[in-house]
Amino acid sequence: MPTRIAGFRSVDVLIVFVTAVLYSIAWPTLPVTHHVSGPLLPIVSALAAFPFVLVRINPALGWAVSALSALVIPAVFDRVQGYDYPWQVVHVLVLLTLLFAVALRSPRSVVLVSWSASMLVFFAYMPGSDGIGWSVGLSAVVMFGLLVRWLVLSRRQLAQQEEVSELERTRRTILEEKAKIARDLHDVVAHHMSMVVVQAQSAQYRIDDVSPAAAKEFESIGATAREALNEIRGMLGVLRSDGQPWQDAPAPNALDLERTLRASLEAGMDLRWTVAGPVESVSDTTGLALYRILQESLSNAARHAPGAAVTVDIMIGASTVVMTVRNGASPTADVRETIEFDSGGNGIPGMTDRARAAHGWLHAAALPDGGFEVAVHVPHGVTAPVAADDLA
Repeated sequence: MPTRIAGFRSVDVLIVFVTAVLYSIAWPTLPVTHHVSGPLLPIVSALAAFPFVLVRINPALGWAVSALSALVIPAVFDRVQGYDYPWQVVHVLVLLTLLFAVALRSPRSVVLVSWSASMLVFFAYMPGSDGIGWSVGLSAVVMFGLLVRWLVLSRRQLAQQEEVSELERTRRTILEEKAKIARDLHDVVAHHMSMVVVQAQSAQYRIDDVSPAAAKEFESIGATAREALNEIRGMLGVLRSDGQPWQDAPAPNALDLERTLRASLEAGMDLRWTVAGPVESVSDTTGLALYRILQESLSNAARHAPGAAVTVDIMIGASTVVMTVRNGASPTADVRETIEFDSGGNGIPGMTDRARAAHGWLHAAALPDGGFEVAVHVPHGVTAPVAADDLA
């Protein structure tokens, strides 16, 4: 990249410098080539040299000024005896340079007009073999400019194609990593969850004297494990997909809240809940956030306060959903050591992020009686698209 000098590129400074040099040559040599009165010398010299300053900014305009002056100057000013060309050498060099710049940068229609008009000008003032020779030279300049233009465009397109190829390679690497993660999860988690389901379902047939209560407990464990296994399979489907929505694993919503509560109750949790308001009015995005927060809250209560009573209140208002999950103190010993949720775990931060994603907020804190409370407030009409990783 050209460096900038006081707001101008160095190439612009170079063009201005070359223009000044050409002008300083054209002015003193003009009386040697044409009969021009003293007051007009700087003006005619400027017509010969100054169009060069437009070679980068607007080469077509610069060529038009130079070609027009090339048409007028020989018709107005007579040549000095012994000088065979209708223009100064500076004028010819500037005209050829601008024609090359037009072929390099301007639209093809402008290139065609510039090339044709330049040939007519040379034919008009340099008839015979000289005109033919200059026409060939002009054509060579235009062809060389078009060739350089084609090479530059080809290199640019090649660079763009390489960039696209690099993006494709990066995308393929990401997909391979996702497939590897899915494979590892399947090997490590899904396999063991499947074993849990099989063991829970077959326990009453493998073990003698299983009581009805124990059989029901095994059935509940199997149902919970199957649900977890289905969600894991949905996540694996997202990881294996090529960035497309996973249609076979719909995300949970607010209609699944009571199903989760019943499953926890059947799993042996001392749980009571109330749901007030139209559940079907809650959007899928808000419902998914509530579902995940409820899952995490119940899991935390079961893990950190086993045996404690848990109360869940869900209030669906005109524009806001408020869900509160409270658990009492655990009847087991040393519960205060296990209820420190802020000890580096991801439960509370994860729930907070889900609430924020649904444009709401979450509060989690210990209660004076040794229990814990999680309260979340979210608008029930959020319709933002569900992120793929939320399916997990």
